[in-house]
Amino acid sequence: MSKHKGKSIELLVKFASIAVVSLTLTTALSGQSLAAVSVSTKPGDPLPGLSAADLALFKSGLADFLEVEEIDEGLGPAYNATSCGVCHNLPAIGGMGQVSEIRVATSSSSANLIHLFSTPNHRCQPSIPPNAVAFARRIPTPLFGAGLVEAIPDAVIRALEDPRDRNGDGITGRASIITDVASGQQRVGRFGWKAQQATLLAFAGDAYRNEMGITNDLFPDESAFGFTAAQLALCDPATDPEDRRDPATGLRGIDQFSNFMRLLAPISRAPLSNTAQHGADLFNSIGCATCHVPVLQTGSNANPALDRKPVPAFSDFLLHDVGTGDGMQQAAAAANEIRTAPLWGLRFRRPLLHDGRSLYPVDAIQQHGNEAQGAKSRFNRLSSSDEQALLAFLNSL
Repeated sequence: MSKHKGKSIELLVKFASIAVVSLTLTTALSGQSLAAVSVSTKPGDPLPGLSAADLALFKSGLADFLEVEEIDEGLGPAYNATSCGVCHNLPAIGGMGQVSEIRVATSSSSANLIHLFSTPNHRCQPSIPPNAVAFARRIPTPLFGAGLVEAIPDAVIRALEDPRDRNGDGITGRASIITDVASGQQRVGRFGWKAQQATLLAFAGDAYRNEMGITNDLFPDESAFGFTAAQLALCDPATDPEDRRDPATGLRGIDQFSNFMRLLAPISRAPLSNTAQHGADLFNSIGCATCHVPVLQTGSNANPALDRKPVPAFSDFLLHDVGTGDGMQQAAAAANEIRTAPLWGLRFRRPLLHDGRSLYPVDAIQQHGNEAQGAKSRFNRLSSSDEQALLAFLNSL
């Protein structure tokens, strides 16, 4: 293929992606509620319309998601939780949680995970080093609708990029381009506060090793900050990788977790009052929707539940500097950058922001700056009634 022909196809893909974004954005910001064009789901439900086989995968994945790991199964030697459900349980299994992980940076490394717990006799308990130069806490991200997010084509997300601010709106979002450990391919990251993973299998493998200490095919080596491989082997002599295929199903733990997350439904919107609908219009007009894009769309997918579906996540899944970064460089994200937090299910989520520093949306808005300074300033100039309308809209998500 010639360079010119390849470039033409690339441009066609980009323009087609922009058209999809524009069409779905128009639908989301019109008077028609997205809830009216989708099946209502409550927290923890599977995606509507699943086949019997997929529903069985969802239930089996949920059971593994809740399973409590034991030391003889590979737990540790350093860990933050004994099951996925420990961190993802509010307002239902698969949601956020109240366990915060700790990350530190030193002069030579960043986003080092400092585990909260260790297995007896605790010889491999990580601690904050004396040469730490930055410290951050992160709360778990909700997983509702994760399969829909995974099914958004990379080109759709990249069509929203504007790293050089060509349109002059002060917003310079860029995609997190990472190597997906599950496929070895260059992909657009979209999971995690730093958009550090692109697929649910990689996201599951990362969490299984880093949060529970269970090594797996994607992350086969034990990890605990400040300890060598030899020291970790003495603390956890189990043979790696510790996540093995179930002879009965042929599935690994990371496959089960991925199935559960992929088939987990998003939380449906609450009915919009006239006030909240006015707030939705304001959300767009003051510039919030530039980053918190109301709806994207999945691509062609072999699973009908994920095939060309709207994804009303209120995120562009890009990296931005909006003044709320945690000071940790990780994957493709700079220290001051963070992925646009999806707002679907917001009414069930407290606290807010990556470190839980804000209790309510109005507090979180005031934490914004830099790329988001213009939108925040316009919010602060709203009349009292308009401000309440916009907050009513946010509380409907």
